[in-house]
Amino acid sequence: MSAKDVPRQVDTLRDQIRYHEHRYYVLDDPEIKDAEFDRLMNELKALEAQHPELITPDSPTQRVGGKPREGFVKVRHSTAMLSLDNAYNEEELRDWERRVHELSGESKVDYVCELKLDGMSLALRFDGGKLALGITRGGGAIGEDVTPNVRTVRSVPLTIPAKTLAKAGLPPDFEVRGELLMPLAAFQRMNDEREQQGLPKFANPRNATAGTVRVLEPNVTASRRLDFFSYAIFADGRTIFELHSETLKALQTAGFKVNPNHRLVHSRDEVWGFINEWEAKRDNLPYEIDGIVIKVDRIALQRELGFTGKAPRWAIAYKFAARSGVTQIEDILVQVGRTGKLTPVAALKPVFIGGTTVSRATLHNMDEIDRLGVRIGDWVSVERGGDVIPKVVKALEDKPRGTRRFHMPERCPVCGGHVVRAEGEADHRCINVNCPAKLRESIRHFASRGVMNIEGMGDALVEQLVEAGMVKNVADIYALDQEKLLKLERMGKKSADNILSEIKNSKTLPLERVIYGLGIRMVGERTAQFLAEHFGSMGALMKASEEELQEVNEIGPRVSESIREFFDEPKNVALVERLRQAGLAFKGQKKQRATTLAGKTFVLTGTLERHTRDEAKKLIEDAGGKVSGSVSKKTDYVVAGAEAGSKLDKARELGVVIICEKKMEELVKG
Repeated sequence: MSAKDVPRQVDTLRDQIRYHEHRYYVLDDPEIKDAEFDRLMNELKALEAQHPELITPDSPTQRVGGKPREGFVKVRHSTAMLSLDNAYNEEELRDWERRVHELSGESKVDYVCELKLDGMSLALRFDGGKLALGITRGGGAIGEDVTPNVRTVRSVPLTIPAKTLAKAGLPPDFEVRGELLMPLAAFQRMNDEREQQGLPKFANPRNATAGTVRVLEPNVTASRRLDFFSYAIFADGRTIFELHSETLKALQTAGFKVNPNHRLVHSRDEVWGFINEWEAKRDNLPYEIDGIVIKVDRIALQRELGFTGKAPRWAIAYKFAARSGVTQIEDILVQVGRTGKLTPVAALKPVFIGGTTVSRATLHNMDEIDRLGVRIGDWVSVERGGDVIPKVVKALEDKPRGTRRFHMPERCPVCGGHVVRAEGEADHRCINVNCPAKLRESIRHFASRGVMNIEGMGDALVEQLVEAGMVKNVADIYALDQEKLLKLERMGKKSADNILSEIKNSKTLPLERVIYGLGIRMVGERTAQFLAEHFGSMGALMKASEEELQEVNEIGPRVSESIREFFDEPKNVALVERLRQAGLAFKGQKKQRATTLAGKTFVLTGTLERHTRDEAKKLIEDAGGKVSGSVSKKTDYVVAGAEAGSKLDKARELGVVIICEKKMEELVKG
């Protein structure tokens, strides 16, 4: 072959390999045998080795390559990757559909039903038709750059020709979102290999997927045969097509793998039929699913319905009934949580339930044990609630019964401290403030992704820090330095520097994260957000009376009492002061509500030009107004954008004032 023919031959081989990769990994319809595919790949590798100047990043030979990575860079998503609200029965699904009709004012809505794949969400960014970034979902707003690992997934195209993009109706720069998963066959093969090597097995394919995409060596990811199914496209942060069903077709045309088991339906009965069909057939699939996702098909209607704080209103995940198994309780153990709560846990004979080996199941509290009447030695029915958390459902009367009854200990099994049960409460608690179990759990909570997001401070490191006496409360985290960390086992300079960098970055997180991280009983993520918005500073929150606390949205007497008890404890005040000295965010943005629109109710319909639905709602609420989802005689204004739906007709029928976006802005400004 002459030198001038080599580039042409390289291009030909790449086109052939891409074609056959698509046939095999996307369409599941190979045209050639593996040996012939390997021959083409080896011929391309040989030519590229002889002519390294011809190697390009999107060559099929470059899916795996390079040195192991040292860590993962965080990347902000173009638009938030939100989770979905769940429905667990037909009634909850009916309630969601009713809300869709009420909020939209539409009498007829089409939906797309898709399998809820049990993997992890992934965003792929393409620049000029070439894969540029693969990003994990992370916390929804910020994920991690796992591009080298994503490149090893054969169902992810590295490059898409311009003519293919044009045929699919896609611009050169776009983003695809979908689900990364590990097929059951690959999961079984990987666990068999790990068992032979004396390594711990992964609990389920979902955990295996998450672990695989975050290994630092792409060749390990490649060996585990992950798969990717796409379901959404964005350009400049917005959807491209008018219908979700059109989006799925465009993805297929562009060469992405789309799960074939989806359906456009026109009624609730058809939705329910799809759910029943796939709940019966789920065990025949080569991968795990845990439910069905139902989405409004029309994109304009999706925009009109908008989002809650955490999830879209235009989609819902119907979760299948929990899978169950029968096994025997060998013992009942007690775990101590970060608030000192003692939780009885059944130690079970291992049983395989829905793709996972279960050896532990929660019994919640002593009341639940008494209700179930379970004893050590009983045969019981165990369910994975929502296919995730194992729990004991009942003792089996037709099996031999156990003879040992369980009694909650009077002393904490970890520290020996007194265990008490407050009047009117179901839970037993260790009251020793220095209990190591409470300390470990409080540190894990404080460092977790949804709180202070200190990457690398997992169970093993927390255990070492507590055992070494380096961390006796969460404030001690900010006194760690390289010298201290290097004294720990298996801790290198690079790892120590990474952890210290994560600790430093956590100081930039907002006030609500710090409040949540304190571990105040009954104060979760949402309540912490309300407290930060209402008081605007940690100092104001610490001084607030129970009456003042109850002025905060969704806070009642029990929560306010818990908050006041926390800040009345001198040791807790000292802890908070140390966090302040460490430089954490103690001031937030107090949400000031004006009175310009006090007493006025607005309804938003159609697509606005200058604001998203949530932005417009915030403008109105910050000016003292209220936003409703439906038009009634009590509505003062309907703000109409492009493609306004039946809410506009309803407003005209009732004589409600109809205004444009500009007029809304003028009213907000007064």
